[in-house]
Amino acid sequence: MKHKGKATSFDIAHYAGVSQSTVSRALRNSPLVNEETRRKVHEVAAKLNYKVDKNASNLRTQQSSTLALLLFEDPTTDESKINPFFLSMLGSITRACAKEGYDLLVSFQSSSQDWRADYEDSHRADGIILLGYGDYLDYQSRLQKLLEQDTKFVCWGAKVDGRPDLTVSCDNYGGGQLAAAHLIEHKRTDCAFIGDASHHCPEFFARYQGFKDTFEKHNITLSERKMANAISTEDSGYHATKSLIANNIRFNALFAASDLIAIGAIRALQEANIKVPNDVRVVGFDNIPAASYVSPALTTIQQNTTLAGQMLVSNLLNLIRGEKVESTLLPPNLIVRNT
Repeated sequence: MKHKGKATSFDIAHYAGVSQSTVSRALRNSPLVNEETRRKVHEVAAKLNYKVDKNASNLRTQQSSTLALLLFEDPTTDESKINPFFLSMLGSITRACAKEGYDLLVSFQSSSQDWRADYEDSHRADGIILLGYGDYLDYQSRLQKLLEQDTKFVCWGAKVDGRPDLTVSCDNYGGGQLAAAHLIEHKRTDCAFIGDASHHCPEFFARYQGFKDTFEKHNITLSERKMANAISTEDSGYHATKSLIANNIRFNALFAASDLIAIGAIRALQEANIKVPNDVRVVGFDNIPAASYVSPALTTIQQNTTLAGQMLVSNLLNLIRGEKVESTLLPPNLIVRNT
């Protein structure tokens, strides 16, 4: 197949024996074009060395072919550090965008009050993915504003009042149940919990509720004296556990609301000559890469970040296309290691 000059979609239509509009749909992998025609168009395009002009396409469709990822983290003293769980999510979201032919704009958020104006109205992005939320009670008003503005957005973890379809999350309650069942199986029922078990952090609260309810089904009541508040950092887990030890509060198991908290807790236990797991068994939550490398290696509840990233991107693109989406709850897995 010979062609002089730069090929256009009309040239592809001529050689493929279809209309130019069919070529445009086929190159976007539209479901309106059958598989045989789509394959034929792609083959002709490859032979003609045709490249889609994204700028021209975006001008026609008034879309940017870009999604915005707004990232929120708990405040720390070192702003150069990013929660490793969020890094795993970022990687999976970026790959999922690339597979769909979209770019990803990543932004750390704290002060902006109008996300729709910042991204969708300015045509910087066609939709928004929200990852993390800080204090959820403060965050809810921002979600409500996005709904009132009819913004295309999806959330990881955080529930949107009246719109469960906008959330992709792990079954945090079920994860807490898995942690409790593991400790009960090893006859460790005198348990501490480290994390923010309040409505300010609904994911941590759900993990604690699943944990507590499972013990109560076995007629075991957890002591509130053995709970310590912590945000998702090693330092916070370390100091929360040290406070329990300093107050002579004894326990033979510890469930941390995140792996970072668990890693800090293990350090505090070891400094107090409390052996892990002989004296205290520890279970974390997330299965960040570091969990398998700490000593001893951390038993934890795994969240499927690969599938989470895929579902966030898929659901957001469906919203942008005006298609129906549903709430997505991903199952957790217990990863047993040495703690």
